[in-house]
Amino acid sequence: MPICEADPWRMQYFEGIECPENVNIPTEDGDAWSWYPKHRWVYNKLDVAASQGLECAPHGLDPESFPVFSKPIYNMRGMGAGSRVIRTLKEYKQVQRPGHFWMRLLDGEHVSSDIAVVDGEPLWWRHVTGAALGEGIFDYWLVRAERLPELEAYCGDWIRKELAGYSGMVNVETIGGRIIEVHLRFADQWPDLYGAGWVDAVVGLYAQNRWEFEDRDRRDGYSVVLFGGHGIHYKHPPKDFVDELRATPEVTSIQITFHEDRPPASHSMPPGGFRLAIVNCREIDAGRAVRERLALSFWSTQTLLPRRGRPAHKAG
Repeated sequence: MPICEADPWRMQYFEGIECPENVNIPTEDGDAWSWYPKHRWVYNKLDVAASQGLECAPHGLDPESFPVFSKPIYNMRGMGAGSRVIRTLKEYKQVQRPGHFWMRLLDGEHVSSDIAVVDGEPLWWRHVTGAALGEGIFDYWLVRAERLPELEAYCGDWIRKELAGYSGMVNVETIGGRIIEVHLRFADQWPDLYGAGWVDAVVGLYAQNRWEFEDRDRRDGYSVVLFGGHGIHYKHPPKDFVDELRATPEVTSIQITFHEDRPPASHSMPPGGFRLAIVNCREIDAGRAVRERLALSFWSTQTLLPRRGRPAHKAG
């Protein structure tokens, strides 16, 4: 089995890639959980927080101060499902749920980092910053060309200690330089923005336990997201229309990110909206223009959310 991708809109990134049939490369957390039993504890978000000395506990134990951030201890479907800020003890008592935990509310830049790891040693990094709209949704993600030395030092030390012996891709999400989530896979939303040959290097990592990627043409990229309201049964835009938009200069790919033959509630989505599409691009203006045209294809019968957010400031 080669690169294992559950979302049909992301198979475009792996078509034509040679991969040995006996090599398993996860892009889904469920597969990574099954294939890496020694290291799958990282999907326990409570344990990840505790491993860093952050204030945290399961629901049922009261925080000493507020606000706190609450979410499921395990969430294998992603998209921030079930997460929220809790601001008072009274609110906490009202919303406690089995299987959830609270942790200190972190402040600072939210970064998603993909890391190539060989035998517990990080060898390649790429960082992505989100421009948040609130309630778990984003205007766009900036795939940054620059390195983040302080973040790499902190996360690198954590990986060497907590993932000793692991080889493969790791995705780490941080806020304010502290780890909030760990995934034993890469972020499959934007591999086309990592540069030519990157997916082949990932195959070599899993097949030969080595990392070989020249990474010569690093440049900023953007993953521009279109959200709509919850509870609407959306239909895909015509394929010819999407193909036309995909040919726009500086646009590298388009994903229509839902199953039109399934009920809306069957999709894992953040509280703030239902994700309709993603436009990956090299120039933000090109991505936004294509997003607007995609939005208009839904507009006549469906209400969409506003999509302008805070700029994705780089760490200084």
